[in-house]
Amino acid sequence: MDFIVNVFNLLISQPLFNYLVFLYSYLPGQDFGIAVIVLTVSIKLILYPLSAKGIRAQKALQDIQPKIKELQQKFKNDKEKQVKAIMDFYKKEKVNPFSSILPLFVQLPILIGLFRVFSKGFGPEQFDRLYSFIEHPGLIDTTFLGIVDLAGPSMVLAFLAGVFQFVQAKMLTPKKIGPPDFSQMLQKQMVYFFPIFTVFLLWFIIPVSAIALYWLTITIFTICQQYITLKKYDSGKSEKN
Repeated sequence: MDFIVNVFNLLISQPLFNYLVFLYSYLPGQDFGIAVIVLTVSIKLILYPLSAKGIRAQKALQDIQPKIKELQQKFKNDKEKQVKAIMDFYKKEKVNPFSSILPLFVQLPILIGLFRVFSKGFGPEQFDRLYSFIEHPGLIDTTFLGIVDLAGPSMVLAFLAGVFQFVQAKMLTPKKIGPPDFSQMLQKQMVYFFPIFTVFLLWFIIPVSAIALYWLTITIFTICQQYITLKKYDSGKSEKN
């Protein structure tokens, strides 16, 4: 277990820590919050192609739901044939049902790494982890715009993260297809549940508002990316039709 933790710190936590310190040292004004935002945008730009692929896959899955429901109804008494028919249909439509969740698995280690960075703080003892080519910044002021201390909880940032997560989820909420079934009802509940859970998580469970700022930034970036990607997707679909 110690080996896994050490490898994780070496490959994820330490590079994130060094990049954040680098940004803090060289960005004008030395604002810790701005450094967190630039770090977040940098990560999202690197993952942009993967995230765009996931958004397109999720939209494609929504578009073929009527046909999936037909196959489920057609083979409702034979689960083996039902699964085979659905998988064949996925293959025919060139849709990978797992592509939409892949970006989440990629971003999870980064989120954990950032949590480890922020939770350990930025005291003098932490600068032993600096690479030799990263300049020691001295004392780090963890306030954002001179107002919010990102080392502690922030109700405002947690609330904003929840609001924008609701907007993000609402953008990808599929239109009603026939009478509501259990999966549609569950998905509708999740649109409201996860933003509320996000606020609770970032305010009480992870009371480090640097994480809330990271979450808020990544959500706003994703909303913009979803708008651009879905617009291109709909345009491409219209041209084919």
